[in-house]
Amino acid sequence: MPAVPGVAEQVGDFTDTGFAASVLAGADAAVTTVHPMGSDGQVQRRIGVEGTTTFARAAAAEGVERFVHVSTAAVYDRSPGVGDVDESSPLVGDDAGDYPVTKRDADLAVASVEGLTRVLLRPPAILGTGDSSIWNAVRPEVIRRDEAARHAVPDQSFAWVHVDDLVALAADVALGCVAASTDPATGPVAGACTPVNVAAGPATVRDYYETVTRAVGVSPVWDDAAAWTGRVRADRAHGWGWTPAVGLAEALDEVAQGLL
Repeated sequence: MPAVPGVAEQVGDFTDTGFAASVLAGADAAVTTVHPMGSDGQVQRRIGVEGTTTFARAAAAEGVERFVHVSTAAVYDRSPGVGDVDESSPLVGDDAGDYPVTKRDADLAVASVEGLTRVLLRPPAILGTGDSSIWNAVRPEVIRRDEAARHAVPDQSFAWVHVDDLVALAADVALGCVAASTDPATGPVAGACTPVNVAAGPATVRDYYETVTRAVGVSPVWDDAAAWTGRVRADRAHGWGWTPAVGLAEALDEVAQGLL
């Protein structure tokens, strides 16, 4: 990691209680983002669920005031016909796949850790530059190489947020710029666990796929099938003072420019 003033790099096993405690000592807040998305279910559970829970418990034991966990909107049931989802919507069932199920279980585990204020940030597809970006780099490369990956339902909703806007809310919550509240509509509930969706404006799969396929020089293949067409509602985040700064056109242009 390049040297950054005021930043100290700590390398170790964060699932180890002792190491986690040493890193968290004296901290006012902790933000967790780690989840081995492409790994098998056992690895995702060991790191994403058990590791995150260990880290949250260590944070509580060290007197950390706020624990911010980056979850995902994939924990919601977004089957065809479900409609819009908010923080009270039903979560996925056990047959939803390794990633949404382990992220769901991580959320439930963090919610069970008492002794600090917990916030679950739930973004949908995260757009933003980076070699490891799923939506700006990894998925486009698969679409370029594999014809099967070019199939999509054009009118399916493409819920998204830009990484810069997600980071802005995570920082504001961790730093206490978003004051604690007794009402989750206006801020994280002190001493409790509050989920909050972090999503930008509406978009469709057509918007994303046409951008990517045009940039990589292939054609999309449109399928006629039932698909989710609702929105991930971010009313709660707006009530906390958050407004996305990056619009769809800018975000998709950034995707395209990164693929040229």
